[in-house]
Amino acid sequence: MKKLFSTIATLVAAVLVSTAQTEVTPNTDGPTMGWSSWNTYGVNISDALIRQQANAMVTKGLKAAGYEYINIDDGYFGGRDKETGQLLIHPTRFPKGLQGVVDYIHGKGLKAGIYSDAGRNTCGSKFNGDTIGRGVGLYEHDQQDADFFFKELGFDFIKVDFCGGSWYHNDDHLVLDERERYTAIAEAIRNTGRTNVRMNACRWAYPGTWINDVAFSWRTTGDIYDGWESVKGIIKENLYLSAYCYGGRYNDMDMLEVGRSMTAEEDKTHFGMWCIMSSPLLIGCDMAQIKSTPLALLKNKELIALNQDSLHLQAYVCQHIGGCYVLVKDVETRFGNKRAFAVYNPTDEVQTVAVDFSAMELGGTVALRDCFKRRDVGTAEETFQVELPAHGTAIYVATAEQRLMRRLYEAETAFIGNYQELQNNQALPSGIYDDADYASGGCKVGWLGNSKDNYLEWRDVYCPVAGRYRLTFGVISGEARAAQLTVNGQDVKKLTSLKSSSWNSVGTRSVEVSLKEGVNTVRLSNSTGWMPDIDYMTVDLVEAVAVSAVKDGPVHSSDAIYDLSGCQHLSASTPGIYVIGQRKVLVTE
Repeated sequence: MKKLFSTIATLVAAVLVSTAQTEVTPNTDGPTMGWSSWNTYGVNISDALIRQQANAMVTKGLKAAGYEYINIDDGYFGGRDKETGQLLIHPTRFPKGLQGVVDYIHGKGLKAGIYSDAGRNTCGSKFNGDTIGRGVGLYEHDQQDADFFFKELGFDFIKVDFCGGSWYHNDDHLVLDERERYTAIAEAIRNTGRTNVRMNACRWAYPGTWINDVAFSWRTTGDIYDGWESVKGIIKENLYLSAYCYGGRYNDMDMLEVGRSMTAEEDKTHFGMWCIMSSPLLIGCDMAQIKSTPLALLKNKELIALNQDSLHLQAYVCQHIGGCYVLVKDVETRFGNKRAFAVYNPTDEVQTVAVDFSAMELGGTVALRDCFKRRDVGTAEETFQVELPAHGTAIYVATAEQRLMRRLYEAETAFIGNYQELQNNQALPSGIYDDADYASGGCKVGWLGNSKDNYLEWRDVYCPVAGRYRLTFGVISGEARAAQLTVNGQDVKKLTSLKSSSWNSVGTRSVEVSLKEGVNTVRLSNSTGWMPDIDYMTVDLVEAVAVSAVKDGPVHSSDAIYDLSGCQHLSASTPGIYVIGQRKVLVTE
């Protein structure tokens, strides 16, 4: 029997890697890495300053670490020509225009970024007293400015703000539609013939699921500032947005404040969480004057590797323990045995966190590498204790003997079809992620349904073997509601009378469905009425395809957990069900 178990483990690893490699199409472009002028200098920039920062990126070793964009933010504008509408450049800050500085940046082997607004006026013209910037936004000049920036001057990146399109941020109270404006600007950039320009949509909140087809990255929060409360708030707002980072497009948590005034521990959390959550990494300090400790942090190649990993996934929350969080994501190979995880302490006290490897789907002996210390730290099984200082974070790459099948899918890791943060979600309607201390992960998804687009969808339900599975949904509703269950694009069953004992408790509903080997999509929807709030979904194997024999007792409905090695197409001398530890392991022909 011992020999058989060893054979099972070997086959599990081989089959899993093979399956994962055939399903993944790696993206080639990671989140944008570079420097931006705004955080330190605001509108007070110049030709000489930009050249100085380009020099520093090279001489400080940041270019060698992967940073490549030098982005000129607000403050370079000089109005428009009244007759032609041509954009003018600030006469004293950039007296010779922008071409020379773009050429200088490119001459350093770097890429050049620029800034504009979707409306008429920029944020600096309103809030920084830079009145020369009024009327210089892209509105009514989309193609003219795109040709100027990308065909004539050769910029490679553009950040597009929205002060001029939001009535409460501009003097003429212009009201513009975000989707229409950013789509038009993207089209104007495409019309230049440039296919390598990155556009960042800066609307200060997640604008809507449409943005993935329009921009390379998009801001999800208000502006960052140089302080811990800002960093903590931005991380909080992005904890449950992992489903919207896909296809080589990214949630932007704003520019980095590393190297300015926060503590070394806060800088580590700031940078480390931006890395594992696949946010763009745009340095905001004066690179020429940066001190050695933050410089070394910004050049940490192991953290940067997590940010630029070829899968380009944003880590999601797999444990919420007290006031701390554990976030995890695959690296290098989807559904493999190598994962990166962060243990994050936003509280003001020292915390000890017991990391549960099974919660991140890792089994057996787990080898750990500390990404901050850049060294191996030994192995562990089942749990791992991490002590964190206040505002501290630890980040590891874990390589396990086994990858366990994921059983628990929290609702807050799922995709809402029309998720957005700009309009009243109840009127639209669109679902929201909402803290709930009675929910399994401390969060639920509410206000779903009442529209065909307002659905909840788990897009990465991975099954190592085809078969019959039991899906159990945790639902929250003080009244009977309904939802259509759809699996891999096919309507399976309408679930009716979904309710719990109150609006502050969780009830369950189970249904058996057929799932294919590999990645499955599970959707709950209701186009005509409100759905219950959703806490979670669990996935349990009931019967695998082609079971030919049973050993050590029959399969019962009470058999709660199947190890990953019980869910593979395996060859063994005697197919059947075996007991390994406390788990039933299914072996099939």
